[in-house]
Amino acid sequence: MYIYAAIMGNKSKKKEVRMSMKMKKWIALALALCLMLTALAACGGSGKDDSKTLKVATSPDFAPMAFVDTSKQGQDQYVGFDIMLAQYIADEMGKELVIMPMSFEACTTAVSMGTVDMAISGFSWREDREQNFNLSDFYYPGDNESDQVVITLKENEGRFAAAADFKGVKVGAQTASLQESLCQEQLPDCELVTIGDLGTGLLQLKNGDFEAMAVAKGQADVFMSNDPAVALSGFQFEVDEKYTANVIVLKKGADSLTEEVNGILKKAYDANVYGGWYEEAKELAMSATANEVSYDDEGNAPAGSESSSEAE
Repeated sequence: MYIYAAIMGNKSKKKEVRMSMKMKKWIALALALCLMLTALAACGGSGKDDSKTLKVATSPDFAPMAFVDTSKQGQDQYVGFDIMLAQYIADEMGKELVIMPMSFEACTTAVSMGTVDMAISGFSWREDREQNFNLSDFYYPGDNESDQVVITLKENEGRFAAAADFKGVKVGAQTASLQESLCQEQLPDCELVTIGDLGTGLLQLKNGDFEAMAVAKGQADVFMSNDPAVALSGFQFEVDEKYTANVIVLKKGADSLTEEVNGILKKAYDANVYGGWYEEAKELAMSATANEVSYDDEGNAPAGSESSSEAE
């Protein structure tokens, strides 16, 4: 009996070890979001009726789409094109906007768990997203999605001008991003290195962890304006039309909310507000108070980031 129990115990342990890393990551994100929600509840959350608020997840490390203005505090510190869009949607719905900052990957997990109403964080259309979530109609943030480039250090400027130049070259791209997909499709011979957030990715580029990094042109402009050591590699991706705009991610089956959001997006498009928002966001992204803050999965900003997620 003891031998049988020991054998069965070993089989059970082996089964647990075989759990995929992807599932472990999802569970870790889910637990992190549960802890974040519990903490908010313990502190009274935002102190507001949930039915009167619109909770939007975003990763504020992606200027000019979403980032932090260090001259402000609380909810006012979150700025950028996506934040303007979120505010517009909240106003049209007659609700108060509550931005929930977190890592890029955690945004979609929060939507799945229902801890936020939607995620607005520079999401491109992807087939896997369409299968697992409700996606809004497209919205158009200037050239941020239509122009996708590769940056490198100034000393390598122009060195990587063609796809063939990337053979055996380490290239960084954010996990689950459009840039990751573009590298896989158009730079098949590069050595792809996935990164959690763009701020850390820039540091890795400068530290020599990889020689180039795929980013949206708007992000590249911000990096280069703030850091003279960064330059364009000379290569630009060909972007399919379906990737030239962004989508809002909502919970699968939230059809009524998706329909309402699509109506608001149409109103914004017809009002021709996107161009003005994007230019304003780009100008602010290059100001002295702009900061791309990489929150962790629990919604915590790193020490010394000059950012506080506490709502006002």
